[in-house]
Amino acid sequence: MTEANPLRHVDVRLRHIIDSRDLSVEEIDLLLRTADDILARPAEYAAACAGKKLATLFYEPSTRTRLSFEAAMLELGGSILGFSSQDSSSAAKGESVADTIRIVSGYADAIVLRHPKEGAPVVAARHARVPVINAGDGGHNHPTQTLTDLMTIHRELGNLEGLTVGLCGDLKFGRTVHSLISAMVRYPGTRFVLISPQELRAPDYVLEMIRTVPGCSYEESQRMEDAMPALDILYMTRVQKERFFNEADYVRLKDSFILDTRKLRTAKPGMIVMHPLPRVNEIDTRVDQNPHARYFEQALYGKYIRMALILALLERGGVRL
Repeated sequence: MTEANPLRHVDVRLRHIIDSRDLSVEEIDLLLRTADDILARPAEYAAACAGKKLATLFYEPSTRTRLSFEAAMLELGGSILGFSSQDSSSAAKGESVADTIRIVSGYADAIVLRHPKEGAPVVAARHARVPVINAGDGGHNHPTQTLTDLMTIHRELGNLEGLTVGLCGDLKFGRTVHSLISAMVRYPGTRFVLISPQELRAPDYVLEMIRTVPGCSYEESQRMEDAMPALDILYMTRVQKERFFNEADYVRLKDSFILDTRKLRTAKPGMIVMHPLPRVNEIDTRVDQNPHARYFEQALYGKYIRMALILALLERGGVRL
């Protein structure tokens, strides 16, 4: 049995989670331990948020993030309110994010916000009287997806240090990729293999972020097969046709970035395949039954790490940041 309520005795203050870097490595590790404990002893947390309300304000579509937050709060004994699209809120009438947040702060104990505009959660945090959690703002940040990714690696591989992480697909525009790199460079000995077409290679600021961390390194590749034998993790994302100026280039390259069982033949026995989902065609459905596949487990882990985060921000069940 894991330690009861492992996340405690840290600073007490109003916290907003806008970027994964808003959490220290110590706090991330403590959240992971809390999620482990929830998995081991769910009944102990079933009423931890009784009487508390979580508002989920989603200005653009979401399946996993919205529903996992709502499931997380319900399984903690709390309740939920909110909207699932901009058209079903007063934003359709022109209400600003700032005004919406001022109002909802009076109705809920914490707010989860997804918005297509980068920086919207920062605006929300300035006007909120309760904790705000960024559930994705444009191509910028998605910190709870990063926590989900770290939880998956922690559960499936047992540690977060000294790993070789292959990131494949759209590395230029993928917010989940940028956020995961910014988190993983904080763990010693991480090596990145960046697998993408030239048109979608990681931005210079991301490469510089890796270069500036002692002990971390990266290499770039345009072939998944070349990188496969060295990887502990293969993190897949969609190669987006709309990002190419020349359709002929997309047609020439797209099959190089579709994962099938043949390409997994040279993978290490314990290597795991992850994907933030939804997928389109970048992972053949036959891979779903392969022992390397972990993307559906990854989605489930997202519920538990979000439960841990809600507990911490609401300081419930002996858990707090």
